[in-house]
Amino acid sequence: MSRLRALLSREVALAWGRGGGPLVAVGFYAGVATFLPLAIGPEPERLAAIAPGAAWVALALASLLSLERLFERDYEDGALDLLLLSPTPLELTCFVKCLGQWLATGAPLALAAPIAAIGLGADPSMAPLVFACALLGGIAFAFVGGIGAALSLGARRGGLLTAVIVLPLFVPPVIFGGGALDAFASGLTWTSGFALLGAYAAAAVAFGPIAMAAACRNALS
Repeated sequence: MSRLRALLSREVALAWGRGGGPLVAVGFYAGVATFLPLAIGPEPERLAAIAPGAAWVALALASLLSLERLFERDYEDGALDLLLLSPTPLELTCFVKCLGQWLATGAPLALAAPIAAIGLGADPSMAPLVFACALLGGIAFAFVGGIGAALSLGARRGGLLTAVIVLPLFVPPVIFGGGALDAFASGLTWTSGFALLGAYAAAAVAFGPIAMAAACRNALS
């Protein structure tokens, strides 16, 4: 347990020390929320209609920014070899790395999501659901994104390859989360979309580390 705690602290510290932690992602998120009214017009009715979906898409894109270095820096300096040889199973190590990624980037983005949605014109009553969806979506993005980061290890332009791999896998949580928010805004039943989002996040947490560990072993072989 102490090794896992030390690894989690290391991942969060590296996320803050290299690239400013959540600052870049939150800044990107704020930029999207700021420029969207300039692009489509300032009419409150139009902005209110697209605010939840726009905030959700911005969350998905912002989550991409820090995925490239999730495994790449350890691969380049040899730390990944040491992690592979450690007594801790590599699958558990991958789980902790993605958890650290979510704590450093996903959780702050979830805190920013209701602010961005309300700023774009969403009803303030949607804030709790926006926050809950962003938390679950951030977990899904972190663990699914880890798969793409592991598969692109050692490749040139790994960030572009990671985006190509990951973006199709980001589609289901965007659909489920956006659907739940749209149903809530329309006064319809939103729990089914939220449940599907939770199921997708749970599947990503369960199976993502297994796929990441297999990709890391393949890159090191």
